[in-house]
Amino acid sequence: MHIMKWLCYAVGYVFLVSGILKLTTNDFKIAFMNLGLPFPDTILFFVAITEIACSVLIIGRIYVKQAAAPLIFIMLSAIYLSKLPILMNQGILRFAFDARLDVVMLILLLLLWQQKPGKQLSQA
Repeated sequence: MHIMKWLCYAVGYVFLVSGILKLTTNDFKIAFMNLGLPFPDTILFFVAITEIACSVLIIGRIYVKQAAAPLIFIMLSAIYLSKLPILMNQGILRFAFDARLDVVMLILLLLLWQQKPGKQLSQA
């Protein structure tokens, strides 16, 4: 199998699980309320639905570039809102540890986003 197919499965899996948990676990509701955003319940719902929808598209390798774009925005927002305060308050090592999955997922999403449609993603 082509490596891009596995990349789609891995990225899709992470965001599918993340989106489902955001809808079913109270911990995320509390975390979003602590970010100080307006309408945290609504934002949480839209983030979760976006993650689920985009992950399904990526797993199915349909509109991968278009599905990666909102997830890139979500990852950048997550780093800015939840990880940057760690950098400011606890230092670079704690930030690097806590942001490791965010950074890896951002890099993988950028790889998916920069792929030419129909080229490598559709090959078996």
